[in-house]
Amino acid sequence: MSHTQRKIYSVYFSPTGSSRLAAHSVAYALKRELNADIEDIDLTPPAARSEQYRFDNADTVVIAMPVYAGRLPNKIAPDIARCLHGGGSTKLIALCTYGKRSAGDAERELLLIASQNGFVPIAARSIVCEHAFSAKIAHGRPNAADLAQLASFGADIAWRIASDTVSPLPFDADTPLAPYYTPLKENGTSAHFLKAKPVTDASRCTRCGICASVCPMGSIAADEPDSTAGICIKCQACIKACPARARRFLDGDFLSHVKMLENTLGD
Repeated sequence: MSHTQRKIYSVYFSPTGSSRLAAHSVAYALKRELNADIEDIDLTPPAARSEQYRFDNADTVVIAMPVYAGRLPNKIAPDIARCLHGGGSTKLIALCTYGKRSAGDAERELLLIASQNGFVPIAARSIVCEHAFSAKIAHGRPNAADLAQLASFGADIAWRIASDTVSPLPFDADTPLAPYYTPLKENGTSAHFLKAKPVTDASRCTRCGICASVCPMGSIAADEPDSTAGICIKCQACIKACPARARRFLDGDFLSHVKMLENTLGD
């Protein structure tokens, strides 16, 4: 994909929708203020991440990613680095959404990937959103006030672009990225649920295939929705999308970690 006219791009990986909302709030503010065309690039489906996306130096790219354990999702970050290509000085705005615990080093990781792929980061922000694991943590965020703040953030950037006063965002590109956060159980010991996968209640499942269609890893077969054959990144997309509420996690360590988060971060 290539182009020559200036456009705004709203780019996101968003299994549960929060990163999409964040990207749209900023990108559509840019569109309005700059009177520019806009295009969405949803990198959530696996097929979308197998494409190559090339941007002109006149474009502005807004990219939003969720934070997993204080970093970008480790199974997704390499895809982002592989499929997005700036023109050398393509302006980029980096957004990271996190579930109230900590944004960690995710924002800097996204800035590093962007700067190594032909983009010039000009702004960045980390945004509190409802935790994917529990609606009891930052429930309903981003809310109307959050989205209004993001729109104002975008409008301010648009003014700087229009007045040619935009400049590269300084950030630490040298310090090694922090390790991924180690999840904890209620008793403070390490929670081990790397291989945990959601289970399906056969009495509830209607075999509609929605879970398969929303899995960002392509790990659920449409004709076998009662199993998760491939990698599970614990994004909760299948659980939140299931109209029959047939999917859930039963892993003890995972559930204990969720309870710990609710106890320490719950509203």
